[in-house]
Amino acid sequence: MRLHEYSANGSSVATARQNLGAQPLDATSEWLSLAELAHGSERIGGAVVRSAHARKILKTISRLSPYKSTVLIHGESGTGKELVARALHTMGSAPNGPFVTFNCSNLVDSLAESQLFGHVRGAFTDAREDSLGYFRSASGGTLFLDEVGELPLHLQPKLLRALDTHEIQPVGSSRTYSVDIRLVAASNRNLHAMVKAGQFRDDLYYRLNAAAILVPPLRDRREAIPAFIAHFIEHFNRLFGKDIKLVSRTAVDALCANQWPGNVRELGHAIESAVLMTETDRIDLHDLPLRHDDANPQVLVEPVGKVLQNGGLNLEGGHNSAGIDCEKASQRCFEMATWPYSLDAVIREASKLALVRALQATQGNCHRAAELLGVSRYTVYRMLNRFGLGEGHTYRTLRKSTVRRAS
Repeated sequence: MRLHEYSANGSSVATARQNLGAQPLDATSEWLSLAELAHGSERIGGAVVRSAHARKILKTISRLSPYKSTVLIHGESGTGKELVARALHTMGSAPNGPFVTFNCSNLVDSLAESQLFGHVRGAFTDAREDSLGYFRSASGGTLFLDEVGELPLHLQPKLLRALDTHEIQPVGSSRTYSVDIRLVAASNRNLHAMVKAGQFRDDLYYRLNAAAILVPPLRDRREAIPAFIAHFIEHFNRLFGKDIKLVSRTAVDALCANQWPGNVRELGHAIESAVLMTETDRIDLHDLPLRHDDANPQVLVEPVGKVLQNGGLNLEGGHNSAGIDCEKASQRCFEMATWPYSLDAVIREASKLALVRALQATQGNCHRAAELLGVSRYTVYRMLNRFGLGEGHTYRTLRKSTVRRAS
């Protein structure tokens, strides 16, 4: 069994698909089409629905959407909370009404009330004309307040009153205006903990949290990653006029193994980079901007694919171009890795061993070692730093015009 057929969390892409009742992928195929990656998924309101978590969220949305009750969406940054809010709007009773979104972290403290509720001309310095504010702009539709945990404390009672009475009073005006909106709020912070710490009003929290939706991080719904890959490739194909058709199994497994602290947003940026970098109609492991992060051991090492394939370890036996006895070397990697075997630990030891052997074979010549391994010399320098094998250089230093050679 080849190493790259398994992702770091112990499940292959084929297994993930079988868990969803889909047909397993052709185990002999090294390249997967976009249709294969997207198999078993649905596109609803711009969202990719494939995992059990996503289907549960969709079911909750369908129950809540007919009503104009306030909804609070919890989830880490980049998980797609705005997509959930848009789905609530488009599946609701007023899909043709406005969908107004505002990130509360962009509120200017001195102008926060005016930004939300509007003002009349002359209400304060530079108020040269009337302003509707976000509440009145969203009337007849949905107002999405993202990062509501950033809302200033002094403004929270006024937001609570607006939700209870469906009326707002612009700054500098004695008149109140009725607003017919559905308010959807979202936060990547623990609002309950903020209430206990006195950083968020409890009455506003309970008002917002009457109906809640939790969007889990991408690492908890890895089975959806292949469908996201297909979705983003199709999107960037259209955006950049490209025609990417295939993705290598190795690249898909690496993407499924990554921790993605930035969630779906980070995955989208990674696919965008790969689409831009590839010069063919397919994406392979070396096209991906994956990197190693010592604080996040699940992230794969960028040059691993090429190291294993070209100058590193062939786990099926025999000697490679660096003269390594691959059977003994692979056994050594497993011995050095901590039991139970972690794919990342094995890959790390394989990468380190491949680098050491390549440097030994080239008498410490980093440029020739890089050629032998099939990676750039900058990658060799970064590996030297990471494994503590030599002086090396940081990536920032390498980007400068003068590069001091490591040996």
